[in-house]
Amino acid sequence: MAQLPKDKLPTEKNISSSSSTEEAANFVPPHIFRQVVEQSALAISITDAHASILYANPAFQRTSGYELHEILGHNESLLSYRVTPKLVYETMWAQIKRQRPWNGLLVNKRKDGSRYLAELTISPVVDEQGNTTHYLGMHRDVTEVHRLERQVQNQKTLIESVVDVAQVAIVLLDEQERVLLDNQEYKKLIGDLGKEPATRLLAAMRTQMGKAFDLAQSKHHNIAAREVCVELTNRAARWFSCAISWFEEQDVGADAFYEPSRRHYLLLTIQDISELKRQQEAIRINSLRALLSEQERIQGLRETLAGAVYQLEGPLNMLAAVSNMLERRREPGSELPAATALEEAIQKSHEAVETLRACIPDQTSETMQSVNLNDILSDMLKLCTASLLGAGIVVEWQPQPNSEAVLGHPAQLSNLFKQLIANAVEAINEQRGPRRELRIACVTRPDCMEVFIEDSGPGISDELRFKVFQPFFTTKSATQQHLGLGLAMAQDVVARHGGTIDIDPDFRSGCRVRVQLPRATGDSHV
Repeated sequence: MAQLPKDKLPTEKNISSSSSTEEAANFVPPHIFRQVVEQSALAISITDAHASILYANPAFQRTSGYELHEILGHNESLLSYRVTPKLVYETMWAQIKRQRPWNGLLVNKRKDGSRYLAELTISPVVDEQGNTTHYLGMHRDVTEVHRLERQVQNQKTLIESVVDVAQVAIVLLDEQERVLLDNQEYKKLIGDLGKEPATRLLAAMRTQMGKAFDLAQSKHHNIAAREVCVELTNRAARWFSCAISWFEEQDVGADAFYEPSRRHYLLLTIQDISELKRQQEAIRINSLRALLSEQERIQGLRETLAGAVYQLEGPLNMLAAVSNMLERRREPGSELPAATALEEAIQKSHEAVETLRACIPDQTSETMQSVNLNDILSDMLKLCTASLLGAGIVVEWQPQPNSEAVLGHPAQLSNLFKQLIANAVEAINEQRGPRRELRIACVTRPDCMEVFIEDSGPGISDELRFKVFQPFFTTKSATQQHLGLGLAMAQDVVARHGGTIDIDPDFRSGCRVRVQLPRATGDSHV
């Protein structure tokens, strides 16, 4: 290769001072331009103004499958394939005839008939008079690139379609928990729960899990499905099963080519289990109702038999006293047939009482445990819902926030408050006044938990405040068939728990029953 004189070597100074590109090009010999074109990996062709091929480099030959002698003099349309829309060619010619470069995609056909997608750039070559004399064409086979792009797009569309028709809500969030992608089920939740339910549910999960959530998030550990309750104003609470998965994505920016960086995303799946929870709750309440009914029946039987034994022992004691008196008055050596018969009757009666006492069922054994009175009272209101609605009674329920636990038997306490609520409903029905109200409140005291059950019934007079707790005492008429054991049973349960039960004498708008139960020892909260 001939050496250029030193004064002709391209330097920064003389290139920058050149008056035109043509002068700068004079520093490179023409054969270098030809070698660059010949050795280029890009398919290059030169045509005349009518698109007849005058030159094609080896890369063009490899891409098209034609030898040079097979295409020289032929129109570039030799490579065209019918699937390329006519409008594309019309646009291309309109552009280059205005002496403007055109860039676009064409479906070309090789010599063997196979097709490929060509990314083509055509630049008009203009002479000194401003006439287009030639066209420079450069193209490359982008079939594989197009295939990969379409494959990615198809997979993306498929994934989005599957996600969109899923029966669970799915939402994708970035590291700042901003929603990037969601499906139709999630959009439905927006209408139910308000803007961005994901934020609300994640907050509930954080509260529920505490530090475990922060640890899982910091280490990007998945969180298995957890039940989350969302309280709604003037509507029933909603329950959701929420699961979290974290995954990472490689940064596609140019800066990350040699120094990869990752972005983390949170995938939250949300399944509405409100109906399932309602069914489970209904099953639980029905089971509780059956259990309490059975225990109430057994307790009633115990109290009835115990009351009967108590009632029988009074007359027997009187008969025994009469028998003793007759025995003292009897003359020595004499016999009183009446006294003998009386002693025999007393003996038989004692045997009958003992038989009756043996028939009393044993007290159901139940383990003492920490009990939340809020939960007990809430369950009892659910059990009594039908009777409360049927009687048109307005209920005001005031639970104690962060209620302290009491140590007790859950079933016995449940029966206790069920009986008190049933008594209140009966009292309200008896009054038949315009006010039909029931108020239940749970209050934490320094040494006990206090429960108030107030009704708008006729109330209980002062002289009966203590008598109503006696077995078999009732203020109802005989036609109403009341045994008068309800409050006696309630007092028995309260006494077994070391508490007290009384009727507030200062409450004059009906009846207020007050139950006090000692709090469980320790700092445990239920």
